[in-house]
Amino acid sequence: MTLPVMESSNIMVHLEQAESHLAEIELLSSMYPGEDELVITDQLAVAELREYVEGATDTYPQSRPHILIKQKLDTDTVKGVNVTISCTYSSDYPNVLPEIAVRCPDLSRSQQAQLHSHMNTYLSESCRGDVCVLSAVEWVKDNVHLYLTDKTTSSSTAPGKKESRSTCSSPQPKEQFSRLWIYSHHIYNKRKRKNILEWSKELDLSGFSMPGKPGIICVEGPQSACEDFWARVKVLTWKKIIIRHREDVAVDSRSAEASVADNTDSLRRFTGFEEAMFDPHGNRGNHMNLGQLYQYLNERGCGDVFQLYFGIEGR
Repeated sequence: MTLPVMESSNIMVHLEQAESHLAEIELLSSMYPGEDELVITDQLAVAELREYVEGATDTYPQSRPHILIKQKLDTDTVKGVNVTISCTYSSDYPNVLPEIAVRCPDLSRSQQAQLHSHMNTYLSESCRGDVCVLSAVEWVKDNVHLYLTDKTTSSSTAPGKKESRSTCSSPQPKEQFSRLWIYSHHIYNKRKRKNILEWSKELDLSGFSMPGKPGIICVEGPQSACEDFWARVKVLTWKKIIIRHREDVAVDSRSAEASVADNTDSLRRFTGFEEAMFDPHGNRGNHMNLGQLYQYLNERGCGDVFQLYFGIEGR
């Protein structure tokens, strides 16, 4: 049976995309062989990609591999800068740029935002239609020092300009603690539920997820880690997923009595991260007892969020 021209063309496009995608992952694996250098967080997604490329299945994989590349860089001003590049591929990669986030504890939130903006502009202009993760890694290596300069010398000195002397140091931006309240139409898929648990643990986030219909996720911790978690979760295939509510609090890092980590932990409402079930019922066991959910939230000082989710006061 001969396939229609349009369908045959789509198959060829998908195959070329998958081949480029897999070849890049294999190249990165050979360049960063250490477990502390490259982390593939969803091996099953890569296995599905390989099966499709090798012809073991005709179904184009919809899963989206996610990788972390960890580097320790030396710049002229700072030695041993820890940088983690997080990449979540789209199903149409490389025709569509992946979601790339850079985490670096030596950069403030505004500096990271500026770095992301400039990096994405570079990738859009230079790599669209081609694999780009290695280009992103090299760009970060070559340019991260430009954003560190603002923090290590003067926050108002642009790269390439002379630093102005001042008797007063610029105030450093405060660390941010965030709590994200995420709403999904439903959470059934076992792989998604596994990803949620693994990613929250990897990023040192506390909170909970409630599978079923509707699905609820709460994550809390350093703002950059919460944003990374959301960047990974939102690109999975969902009928609907949104941040229903968020809380952002500045963390006081000036206290000599406690570290930033201690101050962050003092703001947490949850101990660790868990998947919470509340008397599942219904034909598929996919509905939870909302009264028990309210009690669970109320015990942790979050009872007011119930109304934001469901439009009624809990009791």
